Amino acid sequence: MKTVWILNHYAQAPGGPGGLRHFMLAQNLPAVGWDPWILAASTELATGKQRLGRGERVRFEDKDGVHFVWLRVPEYVGDGAGRVRNMVSYTLHASSRRLTRGLPAPDAVIGSSVHPLAGVAAQRLARRYRVPFVFEVRDLWPETLIAFGRIPRNGMVAVAMRKLERHLYRRARLIVTTLPRASDYVGSLGIDTGKVVWIPNGVDPGRFDPSWRTAGHVFTFMYLGAHGRANSLSTLIEAMALIQKGQHRERVRLRLVGAGPEKEFLKARARELGLVNVFFEPPVAASEVPAVASEADGFVICARSLPGLYRFGVSMNKLFDYMAASRPVVAALEAANNPVAESGCGVTVPPEDPHALADALVRVATFPPEKRRAMGARGRRNVETHYDYRVLAGRLTRSLDDLLEGHVQAFR
Repeated sequence: MKTVWILNHYAQAPGGPGGLRHFMLAQNLPAVGWDPWILAASTELATGKQRLGRGERVRFEDKDGVHFVWLRVPEYVGDGAGRVRNMVSYTLHASSRRLTRGLPAPDAVIGSSVHPLAGVAAQRLARRYRVPFVFEVRDLWPETLIAFGRIPRNGMVAVAMRKLERHLYRRARLIVTTLPRASDYVGSLGIDTGKVVWIPNGVDPGRFDPSWRTAGHVFTFMYLGAHGRANSLSTLIEAMALIQKGQHRERVRLRLVGAGPEKEFLKARARELGLVNVFFEPPVAASEVPAVASEADGFVICARSLPGLYRFGVSMNKLFDYMAASRPVVAALEAANNPVAESGCGVTVPPEDPHALADALVRVATFPPEKRRAMGARGRRNVETHYDYRVLAGRLTRSLDDLLEGHVQAFR
């Protein structure tokens, strides 16, 4: 059995809210010859909860057979200096010989770029153990921050991040990306695209009950996920206001389940508009998502209009959950890929257009039941074929095995 260390600052286990990418991959890796260890931060991203007790620096814990190493980092609120300290602390602790003592030596190290400093730590560890460094690109830094207006394109921060980005791309023996066209971006930086492999986010379809829920007079759409600027939920609130003014005001309602920096603003806007068809609910643990999803008649997902960024594609965890639940999906999205359109499991409209979104929600809510069931079934088949984590784990291990063979030869 070969060992891989996976560095993901924000990795999550099923008991809390958030994405389960590395947990789900890790559950399926032993069956194909790899023993994974996930090195994650002690603070929970969605809630800020500290997992470790007072004086506890590190904790080794098995979650449903998956090895987690929780590294203490300071708690923080918001996206300011506290979060930066949190990131730096994780990077230093993940690189520490003392805190990683007791782990089986790795045959490969993966650094996941939820933020790029995790890649720095992974690259250091790979060099220390003389094993391949794998850089997993989930967000394009600094392009994501530039697209969202967080930093100027030619500012000092962007320049520094771009240098770090190129350094990590060059040092990586393998680049794993969740975005289908990210190789175009990597190639534009002068990096060999032959070492790029696409392994998107996915889902365990077996956790979701695909049986159909018969909608009553009221059709319930659900959004399950983060309430942040990237999610463009203000567009969805405005769309629901338009529906409330129309003839289907008593037909369509929306449940928003989750947390994030935009939630209070969204609630205030809903009150201002006098919405009685929108309900805000707290986040749920990842293990509870399938049960909550089964209560929906359909799902909705929104994104910002960012053609400069989304030309490389998207890979949204929540979308695959929606499709696995076998319900129709309304997607306000424009990107290089669109699983909703590709599978025929719903309706797609342009992003940031409340009128188009309102019209799509009403259309799906008033479709004949058999049409909605057919849409849901197509989405379910699509994720079973292309986005099942068993399939994705096999793709990852084939890449790691090929890499390791080449790496061994290189050191002979």
